[in-house]
Amino acid sequence: MSSSIKALIFDVYGTLFDVHSVIEKCEELYPEKGKQISQTWRQKQIEYSFLRQLMGNYTPFSHVTADALRYAVHEHGYELLHNQEQTLMNAYLHLQHYDEVEAVLKEFTNCKRAVFSNGSHDMLDPLIKNAGLTSLFDKIISVDDVKQYKPTPASYLHALNVLGVERHEVLFMSSNGWDISGAKSFGFRTAWINRLHKPTEQLQVPPDAIYSDLRGILEWK
Repeated sequence: MSSSIKALIFDVYGTLFDVHSVIEKCEELYPEKGKQISQTWRQKQIEYSFLRQLMGNYTPFSHVTADALRYAVHEHGYELLHNQEQTLMNAYLHLQHYDEVEAVLKEFTNCKRAVFSNGSHDMLDPLIKNAGLTSLFDKIISVDDVKQYKPTPASYLHALNVLGVERHEVLFMSSNGWDISGAKSFGFRTAWINRLHKPTEQLQVPPDAIYSDLRGILEWK
């Protein structure tokens, strides 16, 4: 590990866990619409967190996720029954983590390892526990503690304060380009886990490194 890096911070959704591992369950409930519903669900989940932040109308990510699900199902022509909503929200607590995640985390034992997510603890804690990854993290940090969604500076400051390190001592990982832009603007060193091979965000705060999966960060050891 570079001597200047004292903490690794990992985003969760899309970075450690595949948000679209819910497609199968969506498909069971809504045949031939599972993929579209999953994609709209994720799109509106992110959009609603941004909108609530801008409107000054914070609500926990579990509520945002449920609202986004309702929108997604309605957009694709279905009604969302209570038991269907419960089934799909529960599926979010059992997302599949990417194949390399556990092995990569185990390589970094000489620094702090933390999860930092827009997800609220009622989503994050059971998800990480169900995946068997709890012991691999020193901290599970949620923006819900300060009611400030990423990419606000206040959200990243909260993570920094929890870990007790300096900004330049953090390597921050996310698969979301907007999250990387926010973290880099705040002063973190950043590694964009560009799983979908998207172009770099045009916000004039490029990541320090770009990798196709988490194995790339092994060069920071």
